[in-house]
Amino acid sequence: MSQKPNTIEEYDEILRELRELMVAKNADYGDSWRQMRLPSITDQILVKVCRIRSLEESKDAPKVSEGIESEYRDIINYCIFALIKLREAEEP
Repeated sequence: MSQKPNTIEEYDEILRELRELMVAKNADYGDSWRQMRLPSITDQILVKVCRIRSLEESKDAPKVSEGIESEYRDIINYCIFALIKLREAEEP
């Protein structure tokens, strides 16, 4: 009998991977996202969602793609950036 996955451990592993991705990309791009307005971050999330939908519906293999998982990872990190922006906007 196979062991059930531990949701908390899986969640923590993905969060660790997402943080590593953000740190690596931040080394390349710096904090460029901080120059973006919140609607621009929302647009980036929307572009990623549309890309996922396109990949899911395509019958052909993408010619250039890091895959759907990469798009989801980017969405999550953009969402975290958006939350940071929201909190900054609330500061007096």
